[in-house]
Amino acid sequence: MSKVVKVIEVMAQSSKSWEDAAQKAVTEASKSVRNIKSIYIKDKSAKVVDGKITKYRITAKISFVIE
Repeated sequence: MSKVVKVIEVMAQSSKSWEDAAQKAVTEASKSVRNIKSIYIKDKSAKVVDGKITKYRITAKISFVIE
């Protein structure tokens, strides 16, 4: 039996790191999506205030298996 995989695009941010932003994206998506299998970081950006990074931002694709 073959599996059907769906991909959604999400955005997330963190004041710690891009990795933390990715984890936040997965954590939030898992509240309404089951069977998450992977995350692909499509884009990274950061907000800078007074010469310092204050927010790490990602745009990501999250893949999950449809039951």
